[in-house]
Amino acid sequence: MSVQGGAIEDLRKSVGLRIADEPLLRSLADGLADVERLLRETVRSDVKAVHEAAIHLVEAGGKRFRPLFTLLAGQFGKENSRDVVTAAAAVELVHLATLYHDDVMDEATMRRGAQSVNARWDNTVAILTGDFLFAHASRLVADLGTDAARIIAETFGELVTGQMRETVGPVEGEDPVAHYLTVIAQKTGSLIATSGRFGGMLSSAEPEHIEALCRFGEIIGTAFQISDDVIDIASPSAESGKSQGTDLREGVKTLPMLYALADDGTDPRLVELLSGPIAEDDLVTEALELLRVSSGLERARATLSDYARRARAELAALPASPARDACESVADYLVERTR
Repeated sequence: MSVQGGAIEDLRKSVGLRIADEPLLRSLADGLADVERLLRETVRSDVKAVHEAAIHLVEAGGKRFRPLFTLLAGQFGKENSRDVVTAAAAVELVHLATLYHDDVMDEATMRRGAQSVNARWDNTVAILTGDFLFAHASRLVADLGTDAARIIAETFGELVTGQMRETVGPVEGEDPVAHYLTVIAQKTGSLIATSGRFGGMLSSAEPEHIEALCRFGEIIGTAFQISDDVIDIASPSAESGKSQGTDLREGVKTLPMLYALADDGTDPRLVELLSGPIAEDDLVTEALELLRVSSGLERARATLSDYARRARAELAALPASPARDACESVADYLVERTR
């Protein structure tokens, strides 16, 4: 199997992408290969320490959903512009930069199966490398015109605002669920929305189609996080492929937990366990068992289904095509993977 073909198979597994149309498959595979080459060219530095830290997460791989969605959105335009590939690489660089910074804030030691940069080197190197990637993403977008530069600057603002909201927490009187949904819309949804906007505008899609792609991106990005929240509780580690209860150990209250805490009928023991970080393995197991039978998990699943429905509704504004079918398959997958 070719590298490009392997990338599509990886996407099928990681984001539920279903594509039967061979021309579309070839186009996406070629586009992703171009994105990978551009990523490596862009982060290259004559300073060995900078290059090693910058290439670290690029080579670790990942879903590459943001560049994939940029390329998919480019299928709705009137022209096949090379600028779409540039934009796809830029949004992935922004995403990678946020991961470097997130790992510092979370004191993470692993990322994508590899040692995190902050653990391999230190926090200062990780922060500076993230800044380095942000700078190069801005340089790529600057070549796409003033509108694109403004959009990526606004997206930076959304990402930082979402992180600040999460760090500070809800203000007094604010609904914790509404606060959480706003945070993940900004932290995850905003960049995927920009991916859709870039793909549409740089391929000269109709204005209404660009807006639909942007709205779909924000909704599906939020849905991705909710889906991960559910899986972290509902699926055994052997099925999910990652350590379970990570959020419980870090004291992070995800959507199922917030719903459970909002329900007066929730087991008092679960309320007690959710009062802070849980260090002991047996207590994490107990909390997971209680969450699985709580109303919080089912309410989170219902919210995820609603987001998937809303995402599909946005796609209805787009012309029927294999690219639209592929986007719909991702929305369906996010619900299916949590059952």
